[in-house]
Amino acid sequence: MNRKYIDCRAYPSEAKCTVEISADTETELLEAAVQHAVRAHGHKDGPDLRAQLRQGIKTGTPPA
Repeated sequence: MNRKYIDCRAYPSEAKCTVEISADTETELLEAAVQHAVRAHGHKDGPDLRAQLRQGIKTGTPPA
């Protein structure tokens, strides 16, 4: 099984966030990424945020 991941560094921000989240499924990863975006970055949960995050999901091992 290939893990899915999303790397906050791919979205430059004033916070210079370096969080990287991974999970076995895209659904699980998306929920964790939404929670992070809302709590850490002040985004509002909604279809636009979820669509943007889905576009950033990668398969495999995150680069070091």
